[in-house]
Amino acid sequence: MIKLELLSNLLRPKCLNDIIGQDHLIGTGKILSNMVKNGKIFSFILYGKPGTGKTSIANAIVTELHRPHRFLNATINNKKDFDIVIEEAKMEGEMILIIDEIHRMNKDKQDLLLPYIESGLIILIGLTTSNPYHTINPAIRSRVQIFEVHELTKSDLIRGLKKACTHLENIQIDEESLAHIALVSSGDFRSAINLLEVCYNSSNEDKKVDLSLVKSINSKPVFFHDKNEDGHYDVLSAFQKSIRGSDVDASLHYLARLLEAGDLDSIYRRMSVIAYEDIGLANPSIGPKVMAAIHAAELVGLPEAVIPLGTVITEMALSPKSNSAYIAIQTALSDIRRGSTGNVPNHIKTNSTTYKYPHDYKNDWVLQEYMPKELQGKKYYQAKNNKYEANINKLYMEMKGEK
Repeated sequence: MIKLELLSNLLRPKCLNDIIGQDHLIGTGKILSNMVKNGKIFSFILYGKPGTGKTSIANAIVTELHRPHRFLNATINNKKDFDIVIEEAKMEGEMILIIDEIHRMNKDKQDLLLPYIESGLIILIGLTTSNPYHTINPAIRSRVQIFEVHELTKSDLIRGLKKACTHLENIQIDEESLAHIALVSSGDFRSAINLLEVCYNSSNEDKKVDLSLVKSINSKPVFFHDKNEDGHYDVLSAFQKSIRGSDVDASLHYLARLLEAGDLDSIYRRMSVIAYEDIGLANPSIGPKVMAAIHAAELVGLPEAVIPLGTVITEMALSPKSNSAYIAIQTALSDIRRGSTGNVPNHIKTNSTTYKYPHDYKNDWVLQEYMPKELQGKKYYQAKNNKYEANINKLYMEMKGEK
């Protein structure tokens, strides 16, 4: 019987070419492969979901480069451990430091490392499941490159599972069973290997792993997938479009499908987008309500999470809709990306002596130009016909002294 740890060790990539997936980073002419090929390494952070290969990529790089390296965890290892690595780096002349859960690294550790990262004595490879643009200190972020590690596709997982099968003696498994293991693993290679190994060790003496055996071990229903791997995104799309279209029953149907599959993260992200993209100013209180429902769902977990989520989705579907704010910011961004910017008017620059302070005037409003000269008269926001926007526009006009 092969234990999970041994199987994982056997499958541990020894070079970048052994990595499953991540074709945008690894392969002929790709950034990480070129880095190793040229023997030049720089500090970077890898971020992505669990089981996508972040640690494997880091290990493969240091193995191929044959450089001094250490592996620390930002949560577990203390400041003294970091001090030791720095002293070793001074003796070696250079040290590759792999830090797992780097988003949890406290300020003391960051302050300790910063000058050595900047000097090149420490070459940092950070690993995190959190978006570093939101969670990593800007001082660290400005000194590293950031690469997203993508969720593995079903074909990536099947290729990895077939490789794993070569280490499981006499295993008999068909394509359908491999595909199902890949499907229920949701892009997590560790999860896929774990399920394969459990199936193997639960099989009869003939070591045959078929679909019925796989489903008896992992009965997680796969409602949102289809043969083309697009089903997950199709259901999320249908979920948003049903709420946008104010069909409360269809909204709850697609929510139920996502809930039954346990896909809370996708639900949370999509709800947050819908609240501001599709409902927006027609019901601005929905944003905080969505956040409160997500917090409640996280607090109680499944199965009780369905209660706050079902409640807020019902209100979202029944709410009036407006995408006026969404259209406004998208139009503004489009102008910026085309180079339509212009200089900030002198009277609203920092320390201007000609700025008119609105609070000194009637209704806290005074006529003055805020737009750059090149964009004067440009209108981004166009109100929709709903009660809230009608009310705030009426107040806006009254503030300006207009009827």
